[in-house]
Amino acid sequence: MIQVHERLTVASSCPADNHMTTHAPKKILIVEDEADIAQLVKLYLEKDGFRTTIASTGIEALTLIKTNRPDMVVLDLMLPEIDGLEVCKKIRSAPDTALLPILMLTAKAEESDTIIGLELGADDYVTKPFSPKVLVTRVKALFRRLERTHDPKQTSYAYGLLVVDLSRHEALVDEKEIPLTAKEFGLLEQLVRRPGRVLTRDVLLNAVWGYDYYGTTRTVDGHIRRLKLKIPLLDDAIIAVKSLGYKLSDRAPQR
Repeated sequence: MIQVHERLTVASSCPADNHMTTHAPKKILIVEDEADIAQLVKLYLEKDGFRTTIASTGIEALTLIKTNRPDMVVLDLMLPEIDGLEVCKKIRSAPDTALLPILMLTAKAEESDTIIGLELGADDYVTKPFSPKVLVTRVKALFRRLERTHDPKQTSYAYGLLVVDLSRHEALVDEKEIPLTAKEFGLLEQLVRRPGRVLTRDVLLNAVWGYDYYGTTRTVDGHIRRLKLKIPLLDDAIIAVKSLGYKLSDRAPQR
């Protein structure tokens, strides 16, 4: 284990990166109960132009997310009160935070928890012990990846042999149009915009049916089933995540 004073000495020599100076700094919530690790991550992120806040418990993290919404959460799995997996699940279950980027901090011995965390919707992970410079690089890469994924100007998405053209409101497989209802197309749009991300039933209902919809979340399940029947290549690609919702595999099938 690296001693705290040694870590801080390394951090103080970390060169600043000016890439973030031309835009408003991104806010990152660091959720870590080990104070020395939290401070180390804070130092490196702030030297790269990010703004940071630290939470030492899962409860504190959820409160801060509500009161001072961050642009990303760096989330340790081993936390007091409620663990990181539960925090991740709560973030993904709430419509207003469902798409909040999450980068997990895990130990090598927690491989099964890492897999669960990714299934719950974490976007990436870094294994302890880690290089602070690598962590900053992963944070920046995640922001870049999500910005490309959520480009509001993008009107067409290719997923294997499937092409979803938003401007024409068409879904094509091998250049053959697949007739979809408005709700089926809306669900497909939400999924192809965010491959690999867990979208809860509440999030999908709000996005496709609207906030004033009074049906049940099981409405989503029926439409997903029909979507899979109409586009068989999505049968295995659309994955049900227990107690949450659905995600589209980030590995697109070719046949």
